[in-house]
Amino acid sequence: MSACGGGVGDGSSDGSGAAEGLWRGTTNTNRILAGVILDDGTYWFIYSSVGNSAVSAGVIQGNGSSSYGTFSSSNGKDFNLEGLVVTNFTLASAAKAKNSLGGTLTYSPGDTTTFISSYDTNYDLTPSLSAIAGAYAGAAVTTGGSAFATVTFSDSGTISGKDAGGCAFTGNAAPRAKGNVYNLSVTFGGGDCANGTSTVKGVAYFDADSKLITSAALNSDRTDVFIYVGT
Repeated sequence: MSACGGGVGDGSSDGSGAAEGLWRGTTNTNRILAGVILDDGTYWFIYSSVGNSAVSAGVIQGNGSSSYGTFSSSNGKDFNLEGLVVTNFTLASAAKAKNSLGGTLTYSPGDTTTFISSYDTNYDLTPSLSAIAGAYAGAAVTTGGSAFATVTFSDSGTISGKDAGGCAFTGNAAPRAKGNVYNLSVTFGGGDCANGTSTVKGVAYFDADSKLITSAALNSDRTDVFIYVGT
């Protein structure tokens, strides 16, 4: 395991423990990695194309648990949008609370990817629907490809959007009780939507300095993914 710092023994045997937070880092394969580990142990990370931080190439998602400065998961899924494949993995990592997180993703039949990351203190801010209200322009990414999309968030949490291919979607966002993160639900309108009429659920994060919203969501059986990044 390639850890990026010593573990801090917090005594937790479930949930995320010292690993909770917003993390930004890199992999040994030259990808940028950014995401969140929630207080219940659920994690979402978006990774970039190799050497190009501006292009979202996939999402890793799963549920894990913490014990004495370690965070592990046995049900991770890697939604790689470059190869259009979904791959299972296990995660073993070491965490130093609000400082560093690093570890190894092990895929079958034994391929591994290592990562190191640092804590982003923006996780400690309080989420607010009025803070994210507004119209955004950016990229919507699914297993069907990537398209420019405009999305509007209201101050009541409702979401409406449409991509350049004609796919319309609606949904809602709600602040989580802990961490500067929003729960997200999006339902696609069928027709030109690669996701048909399915509903995906996930999380969103808003960076107030850059006015950038980043979100990732999955369908109920964890076979399809939706990413939206907009300013």
